[in-house]
Amino acid sequence: MRLSYHVMSAPPPLGLLFLVASERGLRYLEFLDRRSLKRAIAAHAAANPDARWEPSVRELRPLADQLEQYFCGTVRRLDLPLDLEGSPFQLKVWRELLSIPYGETRTYGDVAKQIGEPRAARAVGLAANQNPIVIVVPCHRVIGADRKLAGYVGGLPRKKYLLTLEARFRDMLPLEGDRVIAPLAVKVKLPPPAPVRRSGRSRAPAAAPRRRPRVAAKAARASR
Repeated sequence: MRLSYHVMSAPPPLGLLFLVASERGLRYLEFLDRRSLKRAIAAHAAANPDARWEPSVRELRPLADQLEQYFCGTVRRLDLPLDLEGSPFQLKVWRELLSIPYGETRTYGDVAKQIGEPRAARAVGLAANQNPIVIVVPCHRVIGADRKLAGYVGGLPRKKYLLTLEARFRDMLPLEGDRVIAPLAVKVKLPPPAPVRRSGRSRAPAAAPRRRPRVAAKAARASR
């Protein structure tokens, strides 16, 4: 089996994201934190013993583009094939997480009821914490029964950031292309230039009267 991978940068506090896809779809999306690529790949070696790992920007570029648009608020649904692998209970939880709308939250108890396991709230929390495809499978939208943030595979600062991001763009109209920038453009209407009055014949300015030197004026009075 061939697994292609790519590392992309996300806004802080998210940091670097480790993207892995198989022929069937996205298999892992993780916060890289301070791990090296070698350690990140080694963490999945046991689950994928026969995998051939290959870096590929081209294959994972569409996903990276969608994620960048999500961080900017222009995309609210990350629509791409997933290659989820887990226990039947985990898969049931992760698929239910995919149904939580953008900008909304559910409690672990809500998710447990929706999958027909009303007493399994704690097990739901564990499955959410084991989610292999963060952000896309929105486990950050699940909160505690007291409506407070609780447990997240990437840490509470990241969970808070993602929920704040979605709350900011939730009530805005869809943003598309130039519409993101258009409201920032302000048109300033300049007044028309003042009209220039012109006469039929141009007249040279009148010359200032010349003053006679004082010495010449005294000589003229003496000769009278």
